[in-house]
Amino acid sequence: MTVPAQISSAASVAADACTPVLSVRNLDISVRSDAGIQPLVRGLSFDLKPGETLAIAGESGSGKSLTSLAIMGLLPPPAVHVSGGKIVFDGADLTTLPEHKLQRLRGDRIAMIFQEPMTALNPVMRIGDQLTEAIRAHEPMSGRAARLRALEAIKAVRLTEPERRMKQYPHELSGGMRQRVVIAMAIALRPDVMIADEPTTALDVTVQREVLDLLRVLTSEMGMALILITHDMGVVAEMADRVLVMQKGQLVEEAAVRTLFRDPKMPYTQQLLSSVPRMGKGRVNTVDTTVQPLLSVRDLKVTYDIRGGILDRVQARVHAVEKVNFDIFPGETFAVVGESGCGKSTIARALTGLVPHEGVVKFSGKPILRDRSSQRTNTRAMQMVFQDPMAALNGRMTVGDLVREPMVIHEIGTPQSRTDRAAELFKRVGLGPEALDRYPHEFSGGQRQRICIARALALNPKLIVADESVSALDVSVQATVLDLLQELKSELGMSYLFISHDMAVVENIADRVAVMYLGQIVEIGTSAQVFGNPQHQYTRRLIAAAPFPDPERQLPVSEVLGTELKSPVMPIGQSPQILKYRAMGDGHLVAV
Repeated sequence: MTVPAQISSAASVAADACTPVLSVRNLDISVRSDAGIQPLVRGLSFDLKPGETLAIAGESGSGKSLTSLAIMGLLPPPAVHVSGGKIVFDGADLTTLPEHKLQRLRGDRIAMIFQEPMTALNPVMRIGDQLTEAIRAHEPMSGRAARLRALEAIKAVRLTEPERRMKQYPHELSGGMRQRVVIAMAIALRPDVMIADEPTTALDVTVQREVLDLLRVLTSEMGMALILITHDMGVVAEMADRVLVMQKGQLVEEAAVRTLFRDPKMPYTQQLLSSVPRMGKGRVNTVDTTVQPLLSVRDLKVTYDIRGGILDRVQARVHAVEKVNFDIFPGETFAVVGESGCGKSTIARALTGLVPHEGVVKFSGKPILRDRSSQRTNTRAMQMVFQDPMAALNGRMTVGDLVREPMVIHEIGTPQSRTDRAAELFKRVGLGPEALDRYPHEFSGGQRQRICIARALALNPKLIVADESVSALDVSVQATVLDLLQELKSELGMSYLFISHDMAVVENIADRVAVMYLGQIVEIGTSAQVFGNPQHQYTRRLIAAAPFPDPERQLPVSEVLGTELKSPVMPIGQSPQILKYRAMGDGHLVAV
């Protein structure tokens, strides 16, 4: 991969490679509460060398993100604060720097890619304006020069139609596209140190691969050091030079990446690695496909008009989903995979009545109608877990009220029984009942996703539409939640429409898999068929791009990089070519 000249031109590189570019010494982070001062991170020490990639791994709530926020000087005041230790960068202790000096360092010398792109971007500013503003805040240049720099950054993270993306607002982009914008904003300023907090959580495997390759090139060509915070041990294996493993705010193990994966010393590290889903451990489909489907989708189509000009006329149309057909049977986990922007989430929103659509959708043999009464019934039977947990939760309500709210709306139970049900659900997703009275901002990203799953389960639905429902979870909690979903399927006969970019998770949980590209399904079959004998070139590309949790087994960049994605935008009167399929046997269909 070649980084554009405007992006790869020099950042300062330390002359002595042995001298740390960043040093953390005995860092303590605490929070003030009614119960007093509670420690969150204790005695953390590490060095970061120029050009090094240091991964910080551990469960949600272990202190990984708090450490990164402390380095950036972004801990939420006054409750959360650095209570001890030093963070030394370029000879200065960042914990004692005044705010105006920290502002000059942020973005310019130390940049951060945040975990949740929608909350990191200003919803009322166009993408280009946000990037340009950040660049000009640190470097004196004309607006035109700043926009050119911003455009190069957008191109570097492989967003289609970069000029059009510059004019769009965050809500007009998919979750993966928004994350790429956040990455572009960070690399446009050419920092010495980049902190990436779950930078590929929202990305599909092929774009994830290219973003990781881009970060690898940047650290090499610019001498930029990278702190990579992730729960994806495959990403750790492919990216990191060294790994720090944290648990409950403390460092439990530190080692070179090959040493850690080959011979983990601590029981917690061993547990973490054993929880990682691995490719090649697919499941056997035991679902009866001769019975009536729970959900039947025929010729589903979703388009969006693009307006412009003086008269604001429709000039083009986005064909987000085009003539999609599939069934989901009782007790089945049906997975949809594909690149960001291929239409996966649009299908989920169409089925749950959140976007207008064409085609026929039947639930339990009956067509889904759009009147208010039918929508109320459908909502109870079909619940959705959204990709971005922070955006899905009302920040002004306690999480207990958020989980009880569906039961209140549908008039289920008494106040006490609703509270008991909420406490039971919290326990099932790995949270204690004491968390019911807290607010969403008091939880980590992974914990917030568990709250969303508990909320979806409150009404005992027949079908859960899970849009990247475990993408924000660390591997051990992810394994627990996936086991929970399997238990619920066995106990209640529940079905899932499971949307994910994690190919290993999909192979291990899905009974059948549909592969989407540009709004259409290109291959559909059982998990064993699709992963064991992929027929379509695009399916093979997705599987090849998936990170593998073994630092000894790394694919060359040239084997996984693809060409620029085609655009789903069509001029008025033009539509995508409708794919035809050939049967491979046992329901395995492949586009030709």
